[in-house]
Amino acid sequence: MKKGLVVALAAGCLALGVGIGVFARSKAESYPGMAVMTGKTAKDAGMAALQEAETLAGHGSWELLGVARVYYLTGDKARAQEIIDRVLANKPENNDLQRIGAIYAEGGENAKAEGFFQRALAGDPKDDTGRAEIGAWYIRTGQRPKGEELFAQAFAKHPDEVWHYLKAAEAFLGIAPQK
Repeated sequence: MKKGLVVALAAGCLALGVGIGVFARSKAESYPGMAVMTGKTAKDAGMAALQEAETLAGHGSWELLGVARVYYLTGDKARAQEIIDRVLANKPENNDLQRIGAIYAEGGENAKAEGFFQRALAGDPKDDTGRAEIGAWYIRTGQRPKGEELFAQAFAKHPDEVWHYLKAAEAFLGIAPQK
């Protein structure tokens, strides 16, 4: 009886292991990995990787905005805007609005950036982290009073938040935001 149970258990473990291995192998084979980039110029490899990233992004807003950022910063602003519009059409969260603002800010379009930052702030008045990050942007763009006002709000909620202090330090010292 015990011998039969041990044999059955061993056979079950073997079958499970084989199944996991086959699944892992088929999943790995369904994505191109380095093959999408190998042997191409840097630009062609980058664009191939970007296209694969867009495919994998699916409907994830953070992922789509990451893809939009790369399109935007490589000069394909029309494609970036299409993706941003797709995110905006699906009830974006406040952090999505802040990310869109960051894309425009990084691209030097401060008026567009500010519009999205203001929407993010209005959408969640309790988001102290967003206030610190956007406050840092205001300071970097020469709007220190607005930046300090947002930092004051962030510190009022969490005066012991190390990241608020780091965002302030980066802004005042002219360090670009951490991506």
